[in-house]
Amino acid sequence: MSGQEIRHEGMRIGGEVVFTDKVVEVRYPYTDEVIGTVPAGTAEHAAKAFGIAAAYQAKLTRYERSQILTRAGELIGEKREYLAKWLTLELGICHQHAIYETKRAQDVYQFAAMQSMNDDGEIFSCDLTHNGKARKIYTKREPVRAISAITPFNHPLNMVSHKIAPSIATNNCMVCKPTELTPLTCIALADILYEAGLPPEMFQVVTGLPADIGDEMITNDNIDIITFTGGVPVGKMIASKAGYKRQALELGGNDPLIICNDLSETDLDRAATIAVAGATGNSGQRCTAIKRILVQESVADIFVSLVLEKAQRIKFGDPQDPETELGCVIHAQAAELFERRVFMAEAAGAQILYHPGREGALLPPIVVDHVPHESELVMEETFGPIIPIVRVPDDDAEVMRISNGTEFGLSSGVCTNDLNRAIAYINGLNVGTCNIWEQPGYRIEMSPFGGIKDSGNGVKEGVIEAMKFFTNVKTYSLPWPE
Repeated sequence: MSGQEIRHEGMRIGGEVVFTDKVVEVRYPYTDEVIGTVPAGTAEHAAKAFGIAAAYQAKLTRYERSQILTRAGELIGEKREYLAKWLTLELGICHQHAIYETKRAQDVYQFAAMQSMNDDGEIFSCDLTHNGKARKIYTKREPVRAISAITPFNHPLNMVSHKIAPSIATNNCMVCKPTELTPLTCIALADILYEAGLPPEMFQVVTGLPADIGDEMITNDNIDIITFTGGVPVGKMIASKAGYKRQALELGGNDPLIICNDLSETDLDRAATIAVAGATGNSGQRCTAIKRILVQESVADIFVSLVLEKAQRIKFGDPQDPETELGCVIHAQAAELFERRVFMAEAAGAQILYHPGREGALLPPIVVDHVPHESELVMEETFGPIIPIVRVPDDDAEVMRISNGTEFGLSSGVCTNDLNRAIAYINGLNVGTCNIWEQPGYRIEMSPFGGIKDSGNGVKEGVIEAMKFFTNVKTYSLPWPE
């Protein structure tokens, strides 16, 4: 790692690169070395950016928006290795997972480019009832003044893309504050968008510590919409401070994968593959990662042995090694917390089947069986590559009760070959998404995504839903004599 250049980045405000005397250091989780700095911006920087955004009247045609979005996706592909390198350096995920993130982001721009070409208006004829008139009512969607985007550390490219691509597609102006833990990728993305032809007023990036800049991202008078992805406490704080502003809050998850007792050994092997991949992808740092595996008692022994075998085959270690399949979590303190939760579960009766040892932020795939469902390991959002197995009764109603027994309601996965059981779980689980024979987090970047309860305020993300959320509907009518 020594010899790695250090990136000293500035904020992107109104087409200017803005530096400050005070900086925030960005560290490589694997070695804790400084790999970059960004400005320690203040409320004044955010206020200036929102003033620029609100004053700018975007006039891009649908064609122009589509071209910019398409080109942005192409540039991400062309710069894939560079982006993946910095994703790995600032987040600590392995190179393989970083490459996958760049490909997901490309999908976001492809879908947004497609959707920007659709006319989103509706037409209502007015001669439908005995009160009818010879008129037609029309709708059109209009951008807002300014959108505030606050993004988390775990998907520095794709999560920012899910905010900005629908914003561009709807001719909006956005100010983004990426987390201080992983801001470098967001800045690289801003430059890609400018290179693709986006006017700089339409996407600005401010950086800094939440204590210095956070409130302005919530309370500035020019903000019409706040879109936030992150933890529950911050999400609820935003809701309390934002007041009348429209908010999309995509918060935590505690997503179950449910293994039903109608599966053959071949099916259980397939389910175990889903379980291990879903728990360890992106180092387990996804709100939709599998956080608890609920397996029915009568198939548990076979399933657990298959999970253990697959987990032991994962190559974990140096995130920059192309052969590595599992890198770090975001920092050593997070790894320590998750490991402590494993040991707490063990003290409560769980059995640790595989734990080859933690080194700093490098947390291996830890397999834990017989986890009590009330333990902190599976009741809280454990944001790392832990594979916790909860044995549950051969009673679907009881499994649903257990699954629904946390504060979260984001996504879920169910492995069953019985269509009636699948439908019962789809209807019975209190979540925003239920995937049959797939990871809880499976989606395409265009489909609606979001949670209920502490996982979010019911506003969906995904390109189509975000484009609706980022616009105001204007209704107008015209005489329409037949």
